[in-house]
Amino acid sequence: MSDAAKLLLVDRDPRLLMLLGDKLRRDGYEVTIATSGKEALATLDEGWPDLVILELELPDLHGHDLADRIKERGDIPILVLSAVTEVESKVESLRRHAEDYVTKPFHYPELNARIERILSRTHDRIPSRELVLGPDLTIQLSRRQAIVCGTTVSLSPTESRLLSVLSARLGTSVTTEQLRSSVWGSADADPASVWVSIRRLRQKLEPGAEKPRYLVTSGRGGYMLQAAPATDA
Repeated sequence: MSDAAKLLLVDRDPRLLMLLGDKLRRDGYEVTIATSGKEALATLDEGWPDLVILELELPDLHGHDLADRIKERGDIPILVLSAVTEVESKVESLRRHAEDYVTKPFHYPELNARIERILSRTHDRIPSRELVLGPDLTIQLSRRQAIVCGTTVSLSPTESRLLSVLSARLGTSVTTEQLRSSVWGSADADPASVWVSIRRLRQKLEPGAEKPRYLVTSGRGGYMLQAAPATDA
């Protein structure tokens, strides 16, 4: 599997997509393009990018609405690259969903530097490699699925976000409060949401959900994702 960062470019202008896509590919990125919100969401169903570069003015969805839908599916970083220059739009984007905001026209070296900065800061959000935890469990977060005893199992957006947080801290306890904040967006979220999601994930991922080996309860009031013990491998 390639180590190149995956970018999704979303813009109504095919010419811009072609020119910018070519430059980014020459700089080593793997680039997918979409000319509408519907096409962008369909692309996400095929696999998660490391970064979405998004124009706000699209033919079918406003960029803010598309960004909200993207964030519902996974904690995917978003860089807004837009002709919309109003300060209010910039503030709304940065508060709601964007890591950064670049206005058109833009200088490519500056845009590339901003992309590199975002990727370096958020590289652990969506592991792009397969996470092989044992002979009977492989997690593929970029595809929102897992392979359990040779069978492919789909993961919901919430389950994917939960596993993304836990896999970024593999072998380390993550508290319920941290999960509520990172996955549900607020430490005030219902603690039962964590427990219910953990139970569902165990039913999907564990060969024996009553005696979990991979998604375990830690002694510190949290949960931990771990590889199978050597004696089980």
